[in-house]
Amino acid sequence: MALRTCHQTKPIGCKRDGAYATARKTTCKAAEVAAHTKTFKEKTWSPIVYENGQKAHTLTQERFEVIQDLNGFAEEELLDLLKPVEQCWQPADFMPEPSGEGFEERVREMRERTAAIPDEYLVTFVGDMITEEALPTYMAMLNSLDGIRDETGASDTAWARWTRLWTAEENRHGDIMNKYMYLTGRVNMRAVESTIQRLIASGMDPKTENNPYLGFVYTSFQERATKVSHTNTAVDAKKYGDEVLSAMCRNIAADEARHEVGYGKIVEQLFMRDPDGAMLAFADMMRKQIVMPA
Repeated sequence: MALRTCHQTKPIGCKRDGAYATARKTTCKAAEVAAHTKTFKEKTWSPIVYENGQKAHTLTQERFEVIQDLNGFAEEELLDLLKPVEQCWQPADFMPEPSGEGFEERVREMRERTAAIPDEYLVTFVGDMITEEALPTYMAMLNSLDGIRDETGASDTAWARWTRLWTAEENRHGDIMNKYMYLTGRVNMRAVESTIQRLIASGMDPKTENNPYLGFVYTSFQERATKVSHTNTAVDAKKYGDEVLSAMCRNIAADEARHEVGYGKIVEQLFMRDPDGAMLAFADMMRKQIVMPA
């Protein structure tokens, strides 16, 4: 940051013009540096505060700098784990095409295929779907983390792009699951939709304290949990005779596996660069437990 030079009228009667000007310039430069340093600290580190009894903004200045040092890693290694839109599957790939011929017949075939699926499976599937539909809660959590949040909603930083691209990929999961259940006619969709609305409206405190160390430990476990659950529902759907549903769940699980790799790599970097801080964050989240919305 370029330093300004202060220009002020010298006191009346001052004879040592050169000495005074030098002194004023030095004083103004020092004040400018102090102000800039204060602004930098305010932007990069906040003292611990309490919100509704929970700690917030617990990232120290030193660990903020570790996160900042990860910008290059995020740009060069993390973003490559996400796919271009053109290479992604879309929910329509698994659904009857409503604008094409034979839509009603394909829906009837779907309903016949899913008629033998037991209620116990549907309860699990709906639980997974509600978890996926709570995506706005997860994006809000990521954008609460100091040092990585998307400050404008369209920031070009690697962290901001990761959050938006990850969210865009995840958004397909709840979408396809919701549509599939709707077409099967096996589930009270109004009750499910009301539950999702209440869940998102109530929010969630994962106890990550605006701290990316804690936040990335949380997301690495969250992604593994969803990967395991969707893999299991894929296996069971095939056992119950619905190959389409099985393929759908396998594709969701594959996305979750890629995302788990990404968040795992971030945690791995934290352990490499700050072993003590990473271990403390890991232990803290293990004590708190990884709690998911559904």
